[in-house]
Amino acid sequence: MDDISHQKLLALIAQDYYLSRLSIADLSTKYHLSRYLITKHLDEALKSGVVTISVNDPIARNVALEAEFKRRFGIPNVAILFNAENPAEDANNIVQYAAMQVQTLIEHAHVVGVAWGSTVFSIIDQLNSKVRNDLTFTQFVGDNMKYSSVAGSRQMVEKAAARCGSHYVTLASPLYVINDQIRAALPQEPALKPAFTQAAQMDALFCGFGTLASIESIPIWQEHYGTIFPNVPADRIAGILYGRPYDLNGRFLNQGDDKTVGLPVSQVLRTPRRLGVIRNKFKTDAALGALRGKLVTDIVLNEAIAQRILAADV
Repeated sequence: MDDISHQKLLALIAQDYYLSRLSIADLSTKYHLSRYLITKHLDEALKSGVVTISVNDPIARNVALEAEFKRRFGIPNVAILFNAENPAEDANNIVQYAAMQVQTLIEHAHVVGVAWGSTVFSIIDQLNSKVRNDLTFTQFVGDNMKYSSVAGSRQMVEKAAARCGSHYVTLASPLYVINDQIRAALPQEPALKPAFTQAAQMDALFCGFGTLASIESIPIWQEHYGTIFPNVPADRIAGILYGRPYDLNGRFLNQGDDKTVGLPVSQVLRTPRRLGVIRNKFKTDAALGALRGKLVTDIVLNEAIAQRILAADV
């Protein structure tokens, strides 16, 4: 069979399969070819360009920029959205897409860790309700003490569980405890042990990228900054993640004297999927440090923020 006839055959089979919805068995009968050959021809039609498949996603992604992020930072799962025609829609698009990613993570998980903040709140608000009795949401660090805010630690876990008809456990402790002996004993307290136990089994977690401002916005932590983060110069902090400050290279700055109540950072980093979402261009340093340190395995952002991160990565 000459090349033109072969290409025509591929096109006919592809049209019948993709447009007319004929099954492999039907195609085998129609063209007097084995099912193996029909499948082989369909694969060839895709590889040769006879068939092209496009996905009309209302929130489109910049695949080339994603590839550059993967190459430069070695992060496996990157979603970089094209900028919206209306800049006012960018943040909402990021939240919508992140919510779809979280939904996928949840469907394959049994224990999911939830951080806090306005980005996390907005993502949870977009989740589809689906009853999951085998799913538990958990805090994995203590409460940030934003009791008057709907975006506090405890509120996030309860909200996520309510959206998904699932279970939740909270960690009824402040985010930071200065007394080393008390903090070390907390995981054994009966009221706190369930949260520590669940957190140690997390399949996934999702979070925003915090900055020093997120700590300074809480009066009790701002007032005691030097005690909470001893010997940690504020100007070295690129971001706050999992309750801990880190620098531009993704190195946690308080590991010699960590006052955080919760899962040790070494255990947090063993969580298989850690999704970070950034929708604010002013958190470029926080995202860059987290990427360099591989503090997250997944990230969702848009191309404007991604370009700022690449420009800063010198």
